[in-house]
Amino acid sequence: MINSLSSLFLAVSLSFGPPVNYPISLAGNFGEPRPNHFHGGIDVRTGQVEGKPIFSVADGYVCRITVGLDGFGNAVYVRHPGGITTVYCHLKKFIPQLAAIVRKWQYRHHNSFADVSLRPTDFPVTRGQLIAVSGNTGASKAPHLHLEFHDTRTWSFLDPLRYLKDYVKDTTAPIAHAFMVYPVNGEGLFCGSPLKQTYGFASYNLTRRFTAWGKVGFGIWANDYMEGSYGILGVYNTTLDVDGQRMFESTVDSIPYRCNRMVNSWGDYEHYCRTHLWFLKSFSDPGNTLPILRPHNEERGIITFDEERDYNITYTVTDVFGNSRRYSFTVKGQPQDIPDRRRPDIMNTLRYDRLNVFQRPGLSLKIPAGMLPDNIELRPEARCTPGALSDEWSFYGRSYPLFGWAKISLKLKQHIKDPDKLYIVSHYGADRYMGGRYHDGWVTGNIRELGARYEIAYDDEAPELSAPAMSKDRIRVAAYDRKSGLQSVKGYVDSCFVLFEHQDKSNIYVCQLAESPVKKTGKAHELKLVATDNRNNRKVITHTFEY
Repeated sequence: MINSLSSLFLAVSLSFGPPVNYPISLAGNFGEPRPNHFHGGIDVRTGQVEGKPIFSVADGYVCRITVGLDGFGNAVYVRHPGGITTVYCHLKKFIPQLAAIVRKWQYRHHNSFADVSLRPTDFPVTRGQLIAVSGNTGASKAPHLHLEFHDTRTWSFLDPLRYLKDYVKDTTAPIAHAFMVYPVNGEGLFCGSPLKQTYGFASYNLTRRFTAWGKVGFGIWANDYMEGSYGILGVYNTTLDVDGQRMFESTVDSIPYRCNRMVNSWGDYEHYCRTHLWFLKSFSDPGNTLPILRPHNEERGIITFDEERDYNITYTVTDVFGNSRRYSFTVKGQPQDIPDRRRPDIMNTLRYDRLNVFQRPGLSLKIPAGMLPDNIELRPEARCTPGALSDEWSFYGRSYPLFGWAKISLKLKQHIKDPDKLYIVSHYGADRYMGGRYHDGWVTGNIRELGARYEIAYDDEAPELSAPAMSKDRIRVAAYDRKSGLQSVKGYVDSCFVLFEHQDKSNIYVCQLAESPVKKTGKAHELKLVATDNRNNRKVITHTFEY
């Protein structure tokens, strides 16, 4: 909150304008919970088409341009006075001046993916200056502009609507659909049950009388709505009061980058995996340090029902424009016998507040402190397959994402020709390359999901690379790798590097000869294509063409 207020104060002298030249309609707002991350900005609709002009929202300078990084596709970063940086993502094209800077960088680094840093004097911009046109590049499912605001110093995500309120109309309050109860294991009951339960908000004031005893947490499923936007949005502020006393509050105004994956702890991730609905807890897991969550009691927001009386519970949900709704219900404290909590298996239990080193024959798993929302009892299982390079390990019966990276080391069970071709593979839906470093009979990689299965894999096979297809001044090639994954595709004409650009959402790479150093002479040229995978296996093909 301090970082957010500081950034807002510093930016007061700046005049912010809209990023588009038509009324803003949102397909997504800031802080919406999503698996493994918060939505870090706002999604501005572009009418389901590409090519809409995109403008800088304030004075500043272009400090960075990226191509193919972080799921952003083509992106422009603008740094503004006062400590704010804005990021414009999924762009179709940069303006010609910026495109030339990117192309120069790509040729200098022999790389179709780009990460260009600029100095303050390289490309200054003013509010309302054209910087790009909208598109659908990167991890975008439909044409739109994804716009982020960041604290330049800490890189915390900031809510763009705090700065662009004047250009967005919203008089519609959020709506709460249901609440969930979480009796603390061995310490609480709700309506006679130790299990979590869901109840719908059929009205603003529920007449049903609930019962509880001991310690119980609450969570809420609510969405914000905005006229003209037709989207289901996240809620800015949520409060939980008991008998008029604040128990818990969340305000989605600033999210530290390091806390992004803590969304899985604030939200009921297990319930989301089954239903695709987010219930957000009105209490904090002990390992969750998200600053936007503010418990107001010593129990991290969990409520203790220890008196035989009525407890009046009130939820209030509010959007960034101040539109608000209130929901209430009554819970009667009713003494009941609470079943004892099952004692966890200490040998398989990981603690959230310390480094965990979990070792078994042929396995070492190291999880740093701060990577778990709470203590967790693993369910380790080793599967031994004849001829496999290692045992295949699983640790949990369902998806359990970590807040950050952990290291897994597996023992190699047989001699192999080239240890540099070994890596860790994750089996969870699609197979994923998790890196691999061989040392003294072990292979080590990085993981973030305890619900996947892991084993050692070997890749000494070159990537697949199709024969080039020529069309006027355009060369097209398809490339992919079935094991460790494709690292790069590079082209050379007459021994001179030419750029093959990756086409989004495909395995196609294209070279525009008219934009390359190759001169059109009508004579024969020799093309050399090199595809390299993540274990440095290379596929090389040559082709002669006239141009």
